Amino acid sequence: MSAAKQTVDAPSASVALVAALRAHEVFVIIAAFNEAECIADVVRDVREVYPNVVVVDDGSSDDTAERAREAGAWVLTHLINRGQGAALQTGITYALARGAQFVVTFDADGQHDVMDIAALIAPIVRGEVDVSLGSRFLREGVDMPTSRRIVLFFAVVFMRMTVRARLTDAHNGLRAFSRAAAERVDIKLDRMAHASEIVDQVVNSGVRYKEVPVHVRYTDYSLRKGQRNSAAFRVVFDYLMARLIR
Repeated sequence: MSAAKQTVDAPSASVALVAALRAHEVFVIIAAFNEAECIADVVRDVREVYPNVVVVDDGSSDDTAERAREAGAWVLTHLINRGQGAALQTGITYALARGAQFVVTFDADGQHDVMDIAALIAPIVRGEVDVSLGSRFLREGVDMPTSRRIVLFFAVVFMRMTVRARLTDAHNGLRAFSRAAAERVDIKLDRMAHASEIVDQVVNSGVRYKEVPVHVRYTDYSLRKGQRNSAAFRVVFDYLMARLIR
């Protein structure tokens, strides 16, 4: 099956209803490293709609794990900090073992909006696609620091050159997979280059995918916790090296 990419409009009430009816089949994976300040709020917000939340505590030195567990998440723990890619793969493997029919990746820092999950899940439920990739740039008026916008522009150009994926947002952590698509995800790059690796695997596996408009909130906390713009060079290096040796 050849890969196909489309875009969709903003979520409607019918979209929310479709997703809500399948809420217990959705597992939301959150990779967390020293997120004690906000992880409980993030977990509670998600669990109001989607009860199956898996937090992978990636070697935190604070009480991230305890706060996530108290908020109702299943908590898995890496004894050392391996990186977001490794944490997501741990969470995906666990979710599939628990019977997940849909797997969503969701950031721990409060940037993502739980209401966007419905828009991601709906086209998968309807059988239109296997993977939904969130894009902040399909919405108007994105409030983003200029330096971050420039880095993401070049990230999109990089992905179009290397993977031949005509995406508008290359490094958005909000994604949804059908069970069959999640079973094909095999993240080898432990750290931030995993975002490019996932896109690579989706595009080259031949599964159907589309971008879906999502919100991203930039707060002082999320900007402080997010990766530095200079880290983009390490992402490119790690990804290219992985392509060379595979």
